[in-house]
Amino acid sequence: MTERLAGRIAIITGGGDGIGAATARRFSKEGATLILADKDEANVQAVCEEIVAKGGKAAAIRTDISSLKEIQAMLAFAAKTFGPAEILVNNAGVGSQKHFLETPLEMLDTMLEVNVKGTFMCAQEAAREMAKLGRGAIVNVSSHSSLLGSTGRSAYAASKGGIDAMTRVMAVDLAQFGIRVNSIAPGPIDTPRIRKQHNEERSQAWLRAVPLARIGEPEEVASVAAFLASDDASYVTGQTIAVDGGFTIAGLRVKNLEPRT
Repeated sequence: MTERLAGRIAIITGGGDGIGAATARRFSKEGATLILADKDEANVQAVCEEIVAKGGKAAAIRTDISSLKEIQAMLAFAAKTFGPAEILVNNAGVGSQKHFLETPLEMLDTMLEVNVKGTFMCAQEAAREMAKLGRGAIVNVSSHSSLLGSTGRSAYAASKGGIDAMTRVMAVDLAQFGIRVNSIAPGPIDTPRIRKQHNEERSQAWLRAVPLARIGEPEEVASVAAFLASDDASYVTGQTIAVDGGFTIAGLRVKNLEPRT
């Protein structure tokens, strides 16, 4: 594996498990120095210790991305520990699954507070430091729910759609500073949260709907994040890339293609 991120300092939020932890492991293999942030301090410390034990450079900090003060502390910790970060992976977030008519306003408030406002604050604070460096890459994590209507995802989709919309504007506003901004829209990925949320009916529905006919792995999202953060994507900005086994592009699929008379 190449070391495309050698010498780069990267902050990964939600780095304690799932996609965030897989991204941390991939970035470390690519040579990045890591600041891992997560609301679950025990989990993020465990991932950090694993990376350090394998020869990587990483430090962990407990961070709630709904708090501006904690986000600022995260950036200050990164600068003090390793130096200013030039890569941010905005992975931390929360999910929900409730029929639209049964979705309480409190659930919508939480989705917007964490997923939209939290992503906004992390990106803004990190971009202010990147602008001083004259370079940077921000990778936001949205969802297939931002692109298609899935059952029970009204509040969640609203927040993830907001991330994709912000990504485009961030990319335009920050281009003058040499900062690229892109987002990844994962489909069904085998993470602890998904395992809790998906019953048998939903799991089988996914297998029927995804052209590749399987659930994705966190490492498959991490590989795209590594590309977007690296110079290999030096002319890519403002894009949302779906990592979803073809789910968001699939149309009608039938085995019998012969027209019936």
